[in-house]
Amino acid sequence: MIIDGSSLLHRGFYALPLLSTKDGIYTNGVYGFLTMFYKITEEYEPDYISVAFDKKAPTFRHLEYDFYKANRQKSPNELSLQFPILKEVLSAMNINQIEIEGYEADDIAGTIAKFGEEKGLEVILVTGDRDYLQLASEKSKVLVTKKGITELEIFDNKIIMDKYGIKPEQFIDLKGLMGDQSDNIPGVPGIGEKTGLKLIKEFGSMENIYENIEKVSGKKRKESLIEYRQQAFMSKKLGEIVTNVPIELDMEKFIVKEPNWEKLKELYEKLEFKSLLDKIPKDKIKDSREEFKSEFVLVNNNKEFNNIINNIKKDKKFGFKIIYSGPNPLKDEIIGICIKPKESSSYYINCENNNILDSFKDSFKEIFESEDIEKIGHNIKEDIIGLFRLDINISDISFDSMIGQYLINPSQTDYSIHELAKEYFDIFIESEEELLGKGKNKKTFKSLELEKRVEYFSKILDLTFMLENQIKGIVKSQGMEKLYYDIELPLIEVLASMEYLGFKIDMDIINELGKEFDDKINNLTIEIYDLAGREFNVNSPKQLGEVLFDDLDLPVIKKTKTGYSTNAEVLDKLKDKHPIIDKILKYRQIVKLKSTYIDGLINLVDDETNRIHSSFNQTVTNTGRISSTEPNLQNIPVKTEEGRKIRKAFVSENENYVLVDGDYSQIELRVLAHISDDPKLKEAFYHNEDIHTKTASEVFEVEKEEVTPLMRSRAKAVNFGIVYGISDYGLSRDLDISRKEAKKYIDNYLKNYEKVKEYMDNIIEVGKRDGYVETILNRRRYLPELKSRNYVVRSFGERVAMNTPIQGSAADIIKIAMVRVYKELKKRNMKSKLILQVHDELIIEAHEDEKEEVENILRQIMESSVELNVPLKVDIKMGESWYETK
Repeated sequence: MIIDGSSLLHRGFYALPLLSTKDGIYTNGVYGFLTMFYKITEEYEPDYISVAFDKKAPTFRHLEYDFYKANRQKSPNELSLQFPILKEVLSAMNINQIEIEGYEADDIAGTIAKFGEEKGLEVILVTGDRDYLQLASEKSKVLVTKKGITELEIFDNKIIMDKYGIKPEQFIDLKGLMGDQSDNIPGVPGIGEKTGLKLIKEFGSMENIYENIEKVSGKKRKESLIEYRQQAFMSKKLGEIVTNVPIELDMEKFIVKEPNWEKLKELYEKLEFKSLLDKIPKDKIKDSREEFKSEFVLVNNNKEFNNIINNIKKDKKFGFKIIYSGPNPLKDEIIGICIKPKESSSYYINCENNNILDSFKDSFKEIFESEDIEKIGHNIKEDIIGLFRLDINISDISFDSMIGQYLINPSQTDYSIHELAKEYFDIFIESEEELLGKGKNKKTFKSLELEKRVEYFSKILDLTFMLENQIKGIVKSQGMEKLYYDIELPLIEVLASMEYLGFKIDMDIINELGKEFDDKINNLTIEIYDLAGREFNVNSPKQLGEVLFDDLDLPVIKKTKTGYSTNAEVLDKLKDKHPIIDKILKYRQIVKLKSTYIDGLINLVDDETNRIHSSFNQTVTNTGRISSTEPNLQNIPVKTEEGRKIRKAFVSENENYVLVDGDYSQIELRVLAHISDDPKLKEAFYHNEDIHTKTASEVFEVEKEEVTPLMRSRAKAVNFGIVYGISDYGLSRDLDISRKEAKKYIDNYLKNYEKVKEYMDNIIEVGKRDGYVETILNRRRYLPELKSRNYVVRSFGERVAMNTPIQGSAADIIKIAMVRVYKELKKRNMKSKLILQVHDELIIEAHEDEKEEVENILRQIMESSVELNVPLKVDIKMGESWYETK
């Protein structure tokens, strides 16, 4: 197997987003290369292997033709820096590497391929360069990267003949005729691949074409061939891969050898290739690090338990973890509580004997509810849910290592304690997955041996104490103390409470909606059959494609490997071509509503309480927004009436309660006005003007009274598009207008709101300079994409740079409001409870006797959460269902 190292590294770099380690080492090209390397070597199991690289020096082709590759842009630094990293990894793998001055990787590969053939070996060449097809033969196959880093296409003599109608060696003649724009090989003007293939099939070679030039059809083609004869033969020479590079070849050097596993492991850890570490057999490496040990005491009697309480009261601080029998803190049995006073070992209270919880509960309540005793932990939210179940209200959470690390690195994918231990202290502990397994054979903590269970949770608490000063120090150095202590830490209890309380679901309404949607699906199916002229499976893209493009002869927009594409983008482009399209789009919409929000909700409703307990995630989004899962309440549809109807099923507990919904009015645009300090935007909000009408007036250059509903609608799209860094292409698609018109809208907007334009330009420069952008409360988002030479990646980074301070600041504001509203309801000992936050709204399940008081609390707190240079405005509505409050 001979691999074109330069080609595959380029492929990996451009196929993947710009990845980098926490130390700023770019790795996407190397990771892409290694992903392909493992895939092909595991599939083909080569006995001999070599990787060929281009050397940074002119080759014989440059000497032959001064302009060879003259139009090539210099490789981005982010890519160039990855070549030495890849070579170091390959050296650790004991993989042979060759690069020769004066020759390219394909010449080296061709020479080795010929050598392998002479030795009677089967040869596989791996590349992203189709020039290699000329090297295919009876003994050599070429594997060409086709899509991203996952798909490769194999070529041999037969496949090439079937696909192109010429022999592999004739590709050299083809190159001479058509040239190669990427290499700046000129070829013959006017001859592309189609014409070139036709000529080669007819005459066999370039020499034969010129010997029979009078037989070439087409006057212009013949004239061009005659005029550029010398250029054609030079192009052929430039395009031919040489197979006689002067290198000493020794089969011994190519033999696949065992890697230097220790070195490879060290490199993969440095490059943060966690998934590739699994490729290293566990028995091949010795962990040089001593496994982290933890001391603990199993509590068996009241005397030992009293020691815990006394130590905690003396230390004024403890770490804790609640252990459940399964993965659900709301329902699964509490089987243990691990507690670590600041200055002593961990204590494990085995709660499988229920009497223990009862006898110790008052002491627990005292220390957990004391405002004089600090509590710390890792992922405390799931522990607080257990405390709520024991009727214990926690106070004074002073540290959560998971939340702290999220603020430091919001794009990190794994905040588990074993990852933080490795990152901060190079300490190894088993992950939860390693401890319990995964899939069907996954254990629970209840089924784990008691000794192992206790040791694991003791380690978590020891490490949490060790991480505290490290993480708090970084939070302080980055100016995020207010964000951490006043918002994110108190928010943990708020989210735990919302999960614990849940949202009541009216099952009668859900079932009625299910039946209504079923009827609509059935009616739409009949209408679709009528329009199609036959019955078929509407859910089958293949059958739908046949109906649309074969039976109804609609224009084909896009093809796939299995037939015609019928995705949403394709159907959108066909909307005005046939009435069946609208029916199919409606059908798909209703089917999705039924499966996701009716069947899905039914499966998640608690049988005992008829409430849904969504999980609220504090460490998922890069912007600071809260997300929710099982179900995702952020995604309950609002754009269609059918979608909105689903909110009818979300109701208050009973007739004594009502839902009070506080919704920030245009919070992101108000944040934009504050951050940009644009006088026109600020003026609109100060005078309580309709911002979309005002924008329409500015953009379309008409008086406010002349603004039509269509103008306002388009201005609204521009307003929110600007917030999200929309392009003229994106806006043109959203509004179904030309790009030219969309660009005019955006240009007019930025001409009128000059300070917004200034902000957008400045924030990109700040992001490039600092490597990150911040919200008004100093929440950071790092943006390595801004330094990319790749236009698409860089453009994404610019949009994120513009949007993050706006969206992230809006997230900070709603979080401040959540924390303050929760605390106020608790302080007043009210029956009303905060049960949901979604986007820019808070929902309180308010007791009838308290609804006016709740309304006042919501309005006063939400409108004063932060001081902006424009007023915050909240719309408040009440109703028995979520539907009624919107």
